[in-house]
Amino acid sequence: MEWTLERLNQFVAVADCGSMTLAARRLGRAQSAISMAMGLLEADLGLELFDRSGRAVRLTPAGQVMLLEARALLDQAQALNLRAQSLVDGPSATLTMALDEAMPYQPIRQLLGELAQRYPALELTVLNGTAAQVARDVQAQRAQLAFHFDWGPVGSDFSQRYVAGVPQMLCVARGHALARQQVVSRQELAALRQLVMHIEGVPDRVHSPRVWRCDSFYVTVDMVADGLGWAILPRNIIEYGGARERIAVLHCADLKPPPLAVRMLSLQGAVLDGCVLWIQQRMAELLMPEAGA
Repeated sequence: MEWTLERLNQFVAVADCGSMTLAARRLGRAQSAISMAMGLLEADLGLELFDRSGRAVRLTPAGQVMLLEARALLDQAQALNLRAQSLVDGPSATLTMALDEAMPYQPIRQLLGELAQRYPALELTVLNGTAAQVARDVQAQRAQLAFHFDWGPVGSDFSQRYVAGVPQMLCVARGHALARQQVVSRQELAALRQLVMHIEGVPDRVHSPRVWRCDSFYVTVDMVADGLGWAILPRNIIEYGGARERIAVLHCADLKPPPLAVRMLSLQGAVLDGCVLWIQQRMAELLMPEAGA
């Protein structure tokens, strides 16, 4: 068999996104290249991995089994790289890490606790900001790495590595009329104001002609809770600070937000030592329960 780790990584990305187009955007590749790679992988394995009959691609039963095997192989390859790199480079003396302020808090908290135990001599600086700000921290060399939500392609200055996906949900104020419906339609949502997360340099993801924009997830979730409109938000934002008690999650058959990808950024060509590679792997492991819960 001639499959490669890169092709397995593409397979996992398509399975997570439910779309060849979204997977290509996440990986910074052309959609046609991803589609061809999945066709070659299926031919090489002799299995049909995806059901392409609908608008979204879905895993076949064989594809679900192979997804588990692909994840396990990628984890093993990453562990091998981590072990080899840590033996070559040794631990970092100093590290500055920039974090998207909207990322799930509990996995980050656990990561920092484990980092303190694993590298007790490390001098660590943690910067927080919006997705665009933490990317600029890496670009300006204020930080060696950053974790943020993937809102689209980044410049050629960066090396990017997919880490995990965080579920997104449609939400509205708990007292809103739509909150009493089991299922809502796209037409009903289009008739109401949408509260859109606005990211610098990224096209707005708009589904309604009536739009308010905001560059803070936390302000947006309060706007939703105050009945100012509906929004698509990561699950951890909806559950932050008791907001879940004031917000209802909507179900729309023809508008199902894909997971919001988390990626690690570093400068193109930068050598990542064992400490940084361990951080990347551990962050992925800690975020996986978020994706599967």
